Amino acid sequence: MSQTPYQPVFTNTNPYANQPDPIRDTQYYTPETEHLQLHDDLPPGAAVPRFMGVASHHEHRASFASSNPTLTGDDYNSSTIGLNDRGKQGFYSYNYNDSDLNASQPHLPKESYAIPQDRPYAPKPSSRKKAIIIGSLVALAVIAGAVVAVYFAVIKPKQNKNATSNNSSTGSNNNNSSSTSSGNNQNLVVQTGGAGSIVTMDDGTTFTYNNTFGGFWYYDPSNPFSSSARAQSWTPALNETFKFGEDPIRGVNLGGWLVTEPFIVPALYEKYVNTSQTAYDEWDLSIDMAADTANGGLQQLENHYKTFITEQDFAQIAAAGLNFVRIPIPYWAIETRQNEPFLAKTSWTYFLKAVAWARKYGLRINLDLHALPGSQNGWNHSGRLGTINVLYGPMGINNAERSLDYIRIISEFISQPEYRDVIVMFGITNEPFGPTIGQDAIQRYYVKAYDVVRTASGTGEGNGPWVVMHDAFLGLTNWAGFLPNADRLQLDIHQYICFGGQSADDYAARVQSGQACSTWASGQNASMTAFGMTHVGEFSLAINDCGQWVNGVNLGARYDGTFTASHFDKTGDCGPYLNYPAYTDAEKAAMQQFALQSMSALQNWFFWTWKIGASSVTGLVTAPAWSYQLGLEQGWMPTDPRLSNGVCENTAPFNPPLQAWQTGGAGAGQIPQSSLDALAWPPATLTNEAVLSTLPQYTQTGSLITLPGPSVTSVKGASFSTGNGWENPTDTAQMFVPVASCGYLDPWMGPTASPAACPPLSRRKREAAPAAFPAPTTPPSPSRFA
Repeated sequence: MSQTPYQPVFTNTNPYANQPDPIRDTQYYTPETEHLQLHDDLPPGAAVPRFMGVASHHEHRASFASSNPTLTGDDYNSSTIGLNDRGKQGFYSYNYNDSDLNASQPHLPKESYAIPQDRPYAPKPSSRKKAIIIGSLVALAVIAGAVVAVYFAVIKPKQNKNATSNNSSTGSNNNNSSSTSSGNNQNLVVQTGGAGSIVTMDDGTTFTYNNTFGGFWYYDPSNPFSSSARAQSWTPALNETFKFGEDPIRGVNLGGWLVTEPFIVPALYEKYVNTSQTAYDEWDLSIDMAADTANGGLQQLENHYKTFITEQDFAQIAAAGLNFVRIPIPYWAIETRQNEPFLAKTSWTYFLKAVAWARKYGLRINLDLHALPGSQNGWNHSGRLGTINVLYGPMGINNAERSLDYIRIISEFISQPEYRDVIVMFGITNEPFGPTIGQDAIQRYYVKAYDVVRTASGTGEGNGPWVVMHDAFLGLTNWAGFLPNADRLQLDIHQYICFGGQSADDYAARVQSGQACSTWASGQNASMTAFGMTHVGEFSLAINDCGQWVNGVNLGARYDGTFTASHFDKTGDCGPYLNYPAYTDAEKAAMQQFALQSMSALQNWFFWTWKIGASSVTGLVTAPAWSYQLGLEQGWMPTDPRLSNGVCENTAPFNPPLQAWQTGGAGAGQIPQSSLDALAWPPATLTNEAVLSTLPQYTQTGSLITLPGPSVTSVKGASFSTGNGWENPTDTAQMFVPVASCGYLDPWMGPTASPAACPPLSRRKREAAPAAFPAPTTPPSPSRFA
């Protein structure tokens, strides 16, 4: 079957008169590059498509850097040696081998790893004899400890659940051992296990850990911030160095959880589709829920947070051979202002749970700031469907500086030693729409955000997270050479095939043509050299835009000709693609091979998304190609992502390692002053605002917000810190807030609104001096347990 070429819908134009054309080849990218034109085509109230990026033929590759360990010595009181099989002499082996997999897949390398010792960074013994003696003693000691651990973690879970220490915090916790004030050290026994072990969760329920890849979970009640878990044998444990550019990112998004989207959680939105205010986005959903007091009001969202993603999901993700999770969070996890209807601050509590679960199962986190005040792209997943108001329009700078404050607050928190082993990447802004905003404003914003993160964390390997910037739909080649010598800076691109012109080719035809390999692989390699560490933050298995609300509520699909935003001739029927219970074995095999080709071409990736919720109407998942979890259950996603290695027969792969300065080594952060001067913040103009100095602007006089740490149940005899929320005490600037008695536009009003009557900043009288820098927010009491 011949492959139908993709046809662009709109004509691309170059919005940058003085720059090389950054617009993508429309054969590979979605046609919706004229963003506001698409908005004009929408029927009243209809949602715009979620995604813009399809597949570029110049894209990404691997990674090399480090989340340097932060805890040493007794913080790693590991009993994981007991997970290994005994040798003939009764001693434990120090290596896991995926022998079952390697036997059936001889092309895969035989991989093993060393179990972390009590002191992972201690020097190695000077002689083999000494190593054998020490190893034997440790192994014997651990055998006894493991027996006790099994007894208290499995046989008698939560026996003393109601006996808490007088110092206990009132919040929820992830402590699998009982809390007691007796001083009995039985509560300090490390809990850990590999395949077949029983995990007891906070509520006392249990499940079996089914990781067959040599991974093990790990929890130390005496120090819940220890990081000894390992997701798989081939993935470094959290207290070891992850070498970006060498160790592959095989990740999955937790979309729809802390930032809801209609097509991911249709049951939340179906309830309010036929109301007087149809829920097209979380803004509408929040208003509808708040009015629905009979069903719990806005707190219905918290029930969604509690149930949509749980600890078991993290265990399943590690067991699927994945080593990263990308977690979108909204700005309203920190605060809301004025009439913003979102449920404020609550989702942060559940993000902290995610950190604890990721730590327990050895998964690293890419935290992504997904929704900004005013919206950075006008799509429903930015919080509110409508217009772009970040770096665009009369409120563009105000919303951008407010966003930079939130980036700063998050950076200060995640750079603390208690969290930086787990949260190793920070996506500063999801999908800002560059073709409308303009490349100059985006670049200046990114440079300022990079500086904000590094001010919080410092430079050099292990100091805070890698900074992740989206390509802003400008294409990878437009970022080559950007910000030379930047310390641990990654480029993110989102690759989707399904949102452009539609093709009747099924999965088998696309596999035969090698579409994914030819579309993506070479560009990823090139960017790894021309820019540095590059990854794909989102891709899916969808080859067309079929699926309930994939494009937005009531918007229809291009593939079947029901797309209401603009005209598309019908290509085929969506029914066969959505009726996953009827997929044949051959169809599933073709889908799996297409997934392997995509993974091979993209090389370092995060699938969008882990889970799609079922419809409350049909009881089925209505966008099956987007769910990694469903694909595993039904048999069309690979149970071992390593099977993608070499599938594309890449002829010009990136040759690691990355440059030393890119990974926090020599020269890191020594950016030429000329580069910084050329991209100084703030910009003097925006695409549709010629003179920013004449517009009302916020001033830096607001009280600073610090994020709280988790509430952890105390254990008698334990001593640990949850942090104070602020890594760099010399970072004392206040927050950007409106000037008192000065009129401003609503941050969400739109880029064509007339500015409010207010003296511009250049003529405004000097504001009162800001209050003294406040002390960081006191963490949940007690901050230390003794």
